[in-house]
Amino acid sequence: MGKAVGLATIVLVGLGPARAAGQVPSPPVTFPSVDLERYAGPWFEIARIPNRFQKSCARNVTARYTLREDGDITVLNRCTKSDGSGDEAEGVARIVDRESNAKLKVSFVSFAGWRPFWGQYWILDVGEDYEYALVGTRDRRYGWILAREPELSAETLERLFTQLADQGYDPAGFILTKQD
Repeated sequence: MGKAVGLATIVLVGLGPARAAGQVPSPPVTFPSVDLERYAGPWFEIARIPNRFQKSCARNVTARYTLREDGDITVLNRCTKSDGSGDEAEGVARIVDRESNAKLKVSFVSFAGWRPFWGQYWILDVGEDYEYALVGTRDRRYGWILAREPELSAETLERLFTQLADQGYDPAGFILTKQD
């Protein structure tokens, strides 16, 4: 959602246990093999670490990923601001790791087709039926929980926050997204 909604759905500000101990943490482990055709489609943001490019998003944060013939992915992010108006941003994602399809880079800024700024988008986990996804970045500054439905069960959400903690994220750094 462009500058407002950003990388789609998911910033981690927690230090995590390794960083708190003064160690440089190893990168998060990405999902071994993402089927991009199954990953494509609509997602609801369930939770995120607050970030500057989504600060105006108050609720109804969604992302839609559409596979393109050139191998890239169109990203359309939307949200509702606190004043009730909508915000939308369109970007493009490129696969960085074609072996797993779990590491992508995303850009929402284009100058006549040239994209000078790219952000990481690492798929850390997906549900068996692609009903949820955990997304983050190597440095753990950004993170999202996405789902195909506007909410997840408390049990599933607890399990996902445990997975994030196991990956070195601070679950307390996430905020839950309001979906109408």
